[in-house]
Amino acid sequence: MEATAEAKVAWRSCVTTSRQARSQEEEVARALAAELGVPFEPRRQSLDHWLAGGQYEAVLVVNREHLTLWVARAGRQPERLFFHPSTSVQRVKGLLRGGSDPMVRAMGLEPGMSVLDATVGVGSDAIVASFVVGPQGRVVGLESVRELAALTRWGMAHYQGPIPAVEEAMRRIEILHTDHGSFLAQAEAKSFDVIYFDPMFRDPVAQSAPMAPWRLLADPRPVTPEVIAQARRVARRRVVLKERKGSPVFEELGAQHVEGRRSGRVAYGIWEALP
Repeated sequence: MEATAEAKVAWRSCVTTSRQARSQEEEVARALAAELGVPFEPRRQSLDHWLAGGQYEAVLVVNREHLTLWVARAGRQPERLFFHPSTSVQRVKGLLRGGSDPMVRAMGLEPGMSVLDATVGVGSDAIVASFVVGPQGRVVGLESVRELAALTRWGMAHYQGPIPAVEEAMRRIEILHTDHGSFLAQAEAKSFDVIYFDPMFRDPVAQSAPMAPWRLLADPRPVTPEVIAQARRVARRRVVLKERKGSPVFEELGAQHVEGRRSGRVAYGIWEALP
């Protein structure tokens, strides 16, 4: 189904703790709730009480060093979401062995470059980009859904990476809760080397079942020609958009060329920056 639905970016949500929370965890949870502008709820009720009862649509749970997000939708069972670097681990390992990565190639990434991931989501692509640009580079991720931005920001700051290169890359990423259209409209011209989009695919890749729960939370709005035009103004080098291979989106948005592995399921539309 085409992803043209009205964005669901303002969930009724709260922050709570585990049932056996220590005072320190409650302090962290209260601070997070204040930062997000949502209620803090002492854990006197079950999560089902809040979610199934309709009081909240999403609950962030602080439990020691972990942050978990529970999401409920009408007529559906609650989904438990937590941060994980996902495919970025194997991709970074491949790069460490001297391999190539189609996203890195499409973006033309080099050490020291700056990248704006305008639809960062759970940040897997941002981690790979951060690894490539290194300590002298910069990666900023934008996420329009408040709860997802909080979960990803927490993960980038606290998740214990399986290898040092991944953990170091995560710690360098900046996550901002904002709409990419508004951000780009206000950004200075040529303020990032590369601007990257990985929006919800119109037709999800069939094999990507592990990502299905995230689609409940993700902003469904497609990238528009106006956003691409702004991105080309803000980029110093190029704009890259990831989509399913063969998607009509590339032609609709006027991609100057499309790259991708012959055997891959996704492709990358590329626009060079404006002069």
